[in-house]
Amino acid sequence: MATIPSAIARRLEGKVALITGGVSGMGECTARLLAQHGAKVVIADIQDELGQSAVHSIGPSNSSYVHCDVTNESHIKDAVNQTVTTHGKLDIMFNNAGIIDNFKPRIMDNEKADFERVLSVNITGVFLGIKHAARVMVPARSGSIISTTSIASRVGAASTHAYCCSKHAVAGLTKNAAAELGQFGIRVNCVSPYAVATPLSSSYFGISDEEIENQSNLNANLKGVTLKAGDIANAALYLASDEARYVSGHNLFIDGGFSVVNPFFNLFQYPEDNS
Repeated sequence: MATIPSAIARRLEGKVALITGGVSGMGECTARLLAQHGAKVVIADIQDELGQSAVHSIGPSNSSYVHCDVTNESHIKDAVNQTVTTHGKLDIMFNNAGIIDNFKPRIMDNEKADFERVLSVNITGVFLGIKHAARVMVPARSGSIISTTSIASRVGAASTHAYCCSKHAVAGLTKNAAAELGQFGIRVNCVSPYAVATPLSSSYFGISDEEIENQSNLNANLKGVTLKAGDIANAALYLASDEARYVSGHNLFIDGGFSVVNPFFNLFQYPEDNS
């Protein structure tokens, strides 16, 4: 279990954060970490029971839950308004909610409805999150907006057609929003994880967390370390904090170099008996 940082080390003291898709996986892990670092965290999700459990676990003094379907603009607007009403401001917006469709390798087998459903959550939901965060951050002349994308925002054949499209779109929207909102002192970035064991990935692959990690490690470029949800939370913490005060428009890959390596060439592989 993570150790709560001392007051001196708490990097988000006095900050207020809103996290969509925050009841499990990377979102819940980030909510917990941001709260440990002094932030007041509002968790937005559609899984109400898990949301209440997350608040109970993190602590009701520094976290709360709001029901929010990110495809519904009024829900996003209300979540932002409730955050500001309760805490007086919004410093950090983490657009983390996302879904994936069933994998169909042939594009002619993919259904329009499934494609649009993924884009509705993964990109329209992010657009709405950025829009309504900006609505309250622009007058304040400050803020950090972070969105979750994926290695699928850079490389093909890493996921379904819909998911790949949606994550490329998030990376593009991040750049555009950073270009617009920088004049108001607002930073906009995204994080792109390699395969990490979460309830979403376990459900998608139909295998256990351990099996996902074993398979990920087998295909990974960086050996000797297993990617965890906490690694993405740490990246979000950095981008949310003043330590990243001049970082904007950036897509931070947490992938151990996976997305910049073509393993086909195998150019630098050492012999197994030569370390």
